Amino acid sequence: MAVEKELDCCDTVEIHEELIKIVNDTMPDETELYDLAELFKVFGDSTRIRILFVLSSAEVCVCDLAKVLNMTQSAISHQLRILKQNKLVKSRREGKSVFYSLADGHVKTIIAQGREHIEED
Repeated sequence: MAVEKELDCCDTVEIHEELIKIVNDTMPDETELYDLAELFKVFGDSTRIRILFVLSSAEVCVCDLAKVLNMTQSAISHQLRILKQNKLVKSRREGKSVFYSLADGHVKTIIAQGREHIEED
């Protein structure tokens, strides 16, 4: 039987106006917060994380991604479409092949920092 831990709470109600002002002055607007939440939802799928991890190592085509991840090209293409719509990957055509890579260094940083976070004690 799991025992729930009680959350630590303040013993008294004391409003720290100077801290609230700092937060209110720096808080992004609701649209930006919504967009950020939507971006993080994209990272909530392990298949997309696997694709991003592969692309953090090399630029590859859909055929290579399908092979390395043991998935169909159709399934990979579906996930790549979502990643591309969210500006996490980019593509380039070379002859009959389309190669995918991370859109920019921020994506690699997000993946690296996420891994670092989950590996903490």
